[in-house]
Amino acid sequence: MAYDMVFFLAPDDETAAATRLRGPGRGFESVTCHFFEPDTAMAEWDMYFEEPSAEVPPPERIHAWRPWPEWVTTPLNDGMEVFALPRRLTRALAGATTAELEELTARWTARLRSEDGDDMTDDDLLAVLRGVARLAASAVNTGGGLYCWSL
Repeated sequence: MAYDMVFFLAPDDETAAATRLRGPGRGFESVTCHFFEPDTAMAEWDMYFEEPSAEVPPPERIHAWRPWPEWVTTPLNDGMEVFALPRRLTRALAGATTAELEELTARWTARLRSEDGDDMTDDDLLAVLRGVARLAASAVNTGGGLYCWSL
């Protein structure tokens, strides 16, 4: 499980990859969150926009989902990763309505609670999704990318 995550904007994969060792820092517009698996969350979010439903998908369905977020850095055993959000997901988040973000948050919260119980993140997940959606809109408008750094 990733302990710290930062969703952030970068103009390209090379710039995003350069954040691997230190994180994106203050020079990047970002949303910080904690204690969930970012790649699984991204797959679940993408699944929601492609096949909207309030029902929590089973874990094996989420793990089989494609496209899965892609690393922009070579994975090493140090736990640090930088992912690019799939363009399809970035566009979906950018265009998401308030109602869609609220329904997705309810579904995502239910899945995390069923998997993690009391160890679930204490982040405001709706605020996280709203922040990531705001970043996605900026990425779509500027032609940049939306990325996630995690440790």
